[in-house]
Amino acid sequence: VGGACFVGWGWDLGENCAQMIKQGAKAMPIIIDGKKTAQKIKCRLKDKISNLKIKPGLAVILVGDNPASQVYVSMKKKACDEIGIKSFEYKLSQSASEDELIKLIKKLNKDKKVHGILVQLPLPGHINENNILFTIDPGKDVDGFHPMNIGKMMIGAETFLPCTPYGIQKLLEEYNIKTTGKNVVILGRSNIVGKPIGMMLLQKHNFGNATVIFCHSQSEKRDELLKQADIIIAAIGKPNFVKADMIKDGAVIIDVGINRVSGKIVGDVDYDDVFNKLSATTPVPGGVGPMTIAMLMSNTLQAYGATD
Repeated sequence: VGGACFVGWGWDLGENCAQMIKQGAKAMPIIIDGKKTAQKIKCRLKDKISNLKIKPGLAVILVGDNPASQVYVSMKKKACDEIGIKSFEYKLSQSASEDELIKLIKKLNKDKKVHGILVQLPLPGHINENNILFTIDPGKDVDGFHPMNIGKMMIGAETFLPCTPYGIQKLLEEYNIKTTGKNVVILGRSNIVGKPIGMMLLQKHNFGNATVIFCHSQSEKRDELLKQADIIIAAIGKPNFVKADMIKDGAVIIDVGINRVSGKIVGDVDYDDVFNKLSATTPVPGGVGPMTIAMLMSNTLQAYGATD
């Protein structure tokens, strides 16, 4: 296909493809299928939950009417229904006060039917996100954003890991993409994706032990650093930003970006431009996105296990 062959996947390549390999044709990049991997994880969780007399409970709080947030909340509820987690949904108006939201969280902290609490971000501008995240019981913080859980993650202690970085790491494991000793460049330094995935890949385990570099809007040698990267994690929210001339041959790209351009969802990476230079890549959509929800379900079961 396009002068490339599928190599090493146990397929019968045939005479033509074998000849292309002999002549030095390049193997197709591995497509890191987040949708398929997420479904495998949810199936395992469903089997475990089916044997529980009392089902785990996840409370999701939505403040305001952000269309994207409404879609995400709907997807999370669907996943809960699919695997047997009880979903409790709380909708507050755009004008709801910070005190009103804090009061609800404190009530849910005490509710024994609720094992996990998630406040859908972003919040309206008049509400301080840190005040809200700090209010959630760390033992019910299935988003992994409470400072206590972030601190545990930093030192490598067992805790709830932020769902999107956790999903990225699970994809690397599923496709046996080694990180030990590799140069990993992270585009972006958000508290939700960039910073935590960097810390996770630094930890001393099989899918850690990486040399991690953060690139952001103030990085002076960004292009030089990108060309040294064995693995690039793009999470900057700029459509089609990463081009082929920015990366080296054989790089792995994990594209976290979700951008809408002319009615189409695209990532932070110009997929068509970089494709033939890669050894593996996540598609958008169908890459990291489904894993975020799968790991939220996993964290909710973990929270259940810690309290029941």
